[in-house]
Amino acid sequence: MRIGIIVAMDKELKQLQALFNDGSVRIEKCGIGKVNAALGAQRLINEFHPDCIISSGCAGGNGDDIQVQDIIVGSEVTYHDVYCGTAIDNTTVYGQVQGLPVRYQPDPMLLQKAQQLSIANSQLSIHTGLIVTGDWFVDSKEKMQSIVNLFPEARAVDMESCAIAQTCYINKVPFISFRVISDIPLRDTDASQYHNFWDTVAENSFHTTRAFVESL
Repeated sequence: MRIGIIVAMDKELKQLQALFNDGSVRIEKCGIGKVNAALGAQRLINEFHPDCIISSGCAGGNGDDIQVQDIIVGSEVTYHDVYCGTAIDNTTVYGQVQGLPVRYQPDPMLLQKAQQLSIANSQLSIHTGLIVTGDWFVDSKEKMQSIVNLFPEARAVDMESCAIAQTCYINKVPFISFRVISDIPLRDTDASQYHNFWDTVAENSFHTTRAFVESL
């Protein structure tokens, strides 16, 4: 099975490269944001022809039960900063690119494997839920609250997952997103949790992705 993994940053790339040396796994650094994510996913599909793609990286968390270093597996993903209006099609909803799904669903088999991973290892704190994507680095409570007002059920906010999901949907490639929670913006006033995450706890945070790949 050929598995593609996409990350946004050098920090994330370094963590995952240390965990994989198998030619059946290719790790692609796409860069930050939706356009970079889509370009990186298309490049990975064109060059590597993966059987599935995993979006891996960090995200801001939302919810009273979510803690830094928890893992969010996207049971669905959408955009928090896309609005196509209703002038042409009054069925399009906030977060939806007109003519495409309202929310992108992961491959059912991949989602089932992720849920089994949580059951098999009680030490892992894995949650499934909605991941929302947009071209914002959420560094204030006000920014996060504006997103949560639109998507109160969101468990994680990132800058790449939905763009990768959209690219995979168009190319008919199975997809899933794993996000390590680096900070909880509604509990943090100056992004200090995010910076502390990379300084202190990130080293062991991507082993869940490796365990998932080994389960496939």
